Amino acid sequence: MNNILTLPLLLKRLKLVNFLRDWEEVGEEARAKNWSHPSYLHHLSEIEVNARDSNKIKRYMRESKLPSGKTLSSFKFDSIPSINKGQVEAFADNAKWVKDADNLILLGPSGVGKTHLAAAIGASLIAQGIRVLFAKTTSMVQQLQEAKNEYRLPDAIAKLSKYQLLILDDIGYAKKDELETSVLFELIADRYESGSMIITSNLAFSEWDQIFPDNMMTVAAVDRIIHHSTVIKVSGESYRKKTSEKIVNKGA
Repeated sequence: MNNILTLPLLLKRLKLVNFLRDWEEVGEEARAKNWSHPSYLHHLSEIEVNARDSNKIKRYMRESKLPSGKTLSSFKFDSIPSINKGQVEAFADNAKWVKDADNLILLGPSGVGKTHLAAAIGASLIAQGIRVLFAKTTSMVQQLQEAKNEYRLPDAIAKLSKYQLLILDDIGYAKKDELETSVLFELIADRYESGSMIITSNLAFSEWDQIFPDNMMTVAAVDRIIHHSTVIKVSGESYRKKTSEKIVNKGA
């Protein structure tokens, strides 16, 4: 009896919160179904593991800063025939490319769904236990530049390494005449062959000299990014343009 009375205290100490919550109820089920002791423990352990996995996924989703509502099921593939749906789904369904530190580059004009696809792939990978961080590239550059000014850039980049997948959205908007984008190169160089990236851009690689301070840095950045990358070119009419035209037509 004393062992049973102290069991909740032991479970608290071990931080087995789901054991603590369910052990009595599951015990009644075990007695009713004549489970063996190992079966009873297996059932409780399974509940604990599933709950922890679920909580981990929820935590990863919160910290990812992914834009909400971006899923592959809500993406209108029929409107963008240049995209191979099966290829995109393969990136979303199999995390091997992330574990191999490969990259995915989405190139195309503004408004064709690059951000939607990147976020949807990221959300699917989080469900598989991958840590993901989404950031507008201009915002990321600002944060890294601030860290550089405060002599803590290596620490800031090191903190980003805990994310297996880093999504840099709209890299083409990070202009070298606005901020010191050499910090972006340092981030790219740090992740080379060590962490995956999804990068979206409205600029072709030949135009990336608009982003980095000099041509040598541009070439070095592009080389590192495309070495282990799949490039998907997204072409089609802008979603936003279509939506605004519908609104205008309805109001007419």
